[in-house]
Amino acid sequence: MFQNTFPDRETIAELTAKMLWEIGAVHFRADEPYTFTSGLKSPVYIDCRKLISYPRIRSAVCDFGCATVMRDAGFEKYDVIAGGETAGIPYAAFIAERMGLPMIYIRKKPKGFGRNARIEGDLKEGQRVLFVEDLTTDGGSKISFANAIREAGAQVTDTFSVFYYGIFPDAPETLARHGMKLHYLTTWKDVLAVARAQSLFDAPTLDAVEEFLGKPLEWSARNGGIDKLPSREE
Repeated sequence: MFQNTFPDRETIAELTAKMLWEIGAVHFRADEPYTFTSGLKSPVYIDCRKLISYPRIRSAVCDFGCATVMRDAGFEKYDVIAGGETAGIPYAAFIAERMGLPMIYIRKKPKGFGRNARIEGDLKEGQRVLFVEDLTTDGGSKISFANAIREAGAQVTDTFSVFYYGIFPDAPETLARHGMKLHYLTTWKDVLAVARAQSLFDAPTLDAVEEFLGKPLEWSARNGGIDKLPSREE
């Protein structure tokens, strides 16, 4: 269960960023950019899946998650915790256990056989759902997952991610237009602050990362990716 400790936001952000560096979850590859689901090309990538292999780190991260959500949204706000396929599923399970709540998960698409379901687990009409994923870039994937929850007759007003890229300033507003508030622990700003303080990357590399973070769509377009985000007003 959650231990009911509430560190300040700055401490949570810094410690989570340090954990990501400690386990090698921060990746930089400008010469062979990563491709996100949206089609965005990026020289940087955060592998939040790696956290689940480190029990002390994942425990701290999930405690931070509970503290953040409870402080910002409330202690009795939810009936169910939902994870998004696939990386959100373990985090949803860990957080559901801490908060003493049932857990479900949402498929990206119906599985195509059997019940052809997108929602796995027991979700009842009218239940209040906290949707959990490992990270957020522009927030677009969460809209589809939220639609599946609402189509099942349940409510979803909040979404939690361990990491928020923070490179698309309108992402929280996009989610808000679709009835969700974004909660998160740390961002690229925090990760780069740790890198500079601990000299984890050389200055030219960090400068290149900051160039992408400042103008991600322009960087993406120069490297063969999209130059604008897909419409999410579905």
